[in-house]
Amino acid sequence: QVQLVESGGGLVQAGGSLRLSCAASGRTFSSYAMGWFRQAPGKEREFVAAISWSGGSTYYADSVKGRFTISRDNAKNTLYLQMNSLKSDDTAVYYCAKDWVYSALFGSSWSAPSWGQGTQVTVFS
Repeated sequence: QVQLVESGGGLVQAGGSLRLSCAASGRTFSSYAMGWFRQAPGKEREFVAAISWSGGSTYYADSVKGRFTISRDNAKNTLYLQMNSLKSDDTAVYYCAKDWVYSALFGSSWSAPSWGQGTQVTVFS
């Protein structure tokens, strides 16, 4: 069973950058497609980005395209989200997720059996 732990969140001024990490336990991390989701206060959880098991394919929500970059290091069992040009609308708790099927992660209707604690990102003006 792969466990996921998010980190790297913080308080950042609008226009700034942050890099989130998701550390995975277990030996099957490289077999999973991975994704990032976020949930802002009072809002539904929404899809942010996904990456295939090899890292060769990525997919982004329109709201973050061109600003965020998802990547992974299978040797380190770690998923990343580089966030640039941050906006106040990016304020949310960010969660990582895994699935056997890459395209299954697309869209906000995807749901995990359980979510980790997430990492808080707060963007101020």
